[in-house]
Amino acid sequence: MKIVIDGNIPFIRGAFEPWADVVYAPGSAIDRNLVADADALIVRTRTRCDSQLLRGSRVKIVASATIGYDHIDTVWLAEEGIKWTNAPGCNSGSVMQYVTASLCHLALSNSLDLRSLTIGVVGVGNVGSKVVHAARALGMKVLQNDPPRKRREGLKEFIPLDNLLAASDIVTLHVPLTTEGHDKTHYLINRENLPVLKRDCIIINTSRGEVVDNIALRKTLAAGRLGGAVLDVWEGEPRADKRLIKLTDIATPHIAGYSVDGKANGTVTVVRETASHLGIPLAGWEPDSLPMPDQPVIGLDLHSPMNTPLNLAAMAVRHTYPIDDDDRLFRSDPEKFEQLRDNYRQRREFSSFLVNVEDAETRTIVQGLGFKINND
Repeated sequence: MKIVIDGNIPFIRGAFEPWADVVYAPGSAIDRNLVADADALIVRTRTRCDSQLLRGSRVKIVASATIGYDHIDTVWLAEEGIKWTNAPGCNSGSVMQYVTASLCHLALSNSLDLRSLTIGVVGVGNVGSKVVHAARALGMKVLQNDPPRKRREGLKEFIPLDNLLAASDIVTLHVPLTTEGHDKTHYLINRENLPVLKRDCIIINTSRGEVVDNIALRKTLAAGRLGGAVLDVWEGEPRADKRLIKLTDIATPHIAGYSVDGKANGTVTVVRETASHLGIPLAGWEPDSLPMPDQPVIGLDLHSPMNTPLNLAAMAVRHTYPIDDDDRLFRSDPEKFEQLRDNYRQRREFSSFLVNVEDAETRTIVQGLGFKINND
């Protein structure tokens, strides 16, 4: 039995070796010759899994350690009887942390009171629902748009997209990339509806670059008709529009979901799914251990007059993830897009940190974000 694995998937080495011949390769180097005699293929988004790669191979399952699966030709795989799987929700906590860190960075840098702002969440699935919870913990008013859920559940809180765009101070996107159908998300944000946004609105995109018309967004920002942008994803990755980068508040190389926790969750999913399909006994497999944060305990002090409960919570968020560091690295050399992704630092999510704080309001906020609280 042979299994081909993207060598940049963390924590996976050693999982299959007792049962299979395992070949590790960079995602961009996985080709027809390598997979021709493979029984399974485990990838990330950088490997296009379609007829060009897999026709004539003996691959029985394709597993992607990612939420997104637009790099997989699911229709062709189904026609060929090849099982495919992804890892839905695996990095939802990581993306929530990224969005929360962005909000807190903007608040601290621009003296914004998040409690006075309305955030519009477009796509309320695994990721979006956690962003909704975090935004409410920060005291923000939340609007939600999710047409598929609206049809299934009929909930009144799901409103039309244009209504959300017109009423939001911040819009954050958490939809899959789809290019056809009733719920097409390709260019969901485009030159027709960008003018609907408030002139001081900030747009956040951590979904897929093509969900936003990047040229239209660049022109809107350059004309001063939008308050700002936080972009982790770009059209034409790994090449990003350098003129657009200069106009953003935060720019990063598709690493919102790159926490240690998110990566581990994705690896667990693909190992278990692949093993089950191939008859390998790894149903309860977990990584041996995850690296702990360098400073897992956070002390917050309310005594300074500037330290309001919301500012203290923002400082706790920054302790876990100083997002401006990622912005600085990417902005200094956008050509290192893939290098920055492949060598991304170890970032743990909020639940890996213990907060010492006496103030009850601050405790409520940070606990709502998912931090552990020291009750001693």
